[in-house]
Amino acid sequence: MQIRPFDEADTETVVALWERCGLTRPWNDPRRDIERKLTVQRELFVVGVDDEEALVATAMAGYDGHRGWVYYVAVDPDRQGRGLGRQLMAEVERLLVAMGCPKANFQVRTGNERVRAFYEHLGYSVDDAFGMGKRLIAD
Repeated sequence: MQIRPFDEADTETVVALWERCGLTRPWNDPRRDIERKLTVQRELFVVGVDDEEALVATAMAGYDGHRGWVYYVAVDPDRQGRGLGRQLMAEVERLLVAMGCPKANFQVRTGNERVRAFYEHLGYSVDDAFGMGKRLIAD
C-alpha cells in the first residue's frame, strides 16, 4: 500500500469506505467532516492506495500543540488483517512526531473490542479518562 495525501477527488470513495467500515453516524455528515478537515492541517489527512490505485484505507489526524488526535482510521473490510492499518498508523504517528507532537489520542466506541485490541497491539493503552462532547454546529 502506498500512502498519499487526500485529494478532493477521493471524497465519495472515502465516504463509501467509512460507511463500509461503520464509521459514519447520522449526526456527523462525513462530507462536512472532510470539508472542515481540508481547512486545517490537510496534510494530516491521508489515504492508502493499492497497486491499482484503488483507495483502501484512510486516516485523519490533527495536532493542537498539546496532543495529537486521530480519526477516521479505516481499512477496507476485505483487506483487514494484512498490516495495512499498522502501516497507516505508523505514517500518522510519523507525521505527528514531525510536528513535535508528544502523544496521540483517539476514541474507540464502547464495545468495539476488536478495534481496541488492534490499538493495544500497536502499543496504545486506555487512559484513565473518558470522552465528553458537545455539538456546536449541527450537521
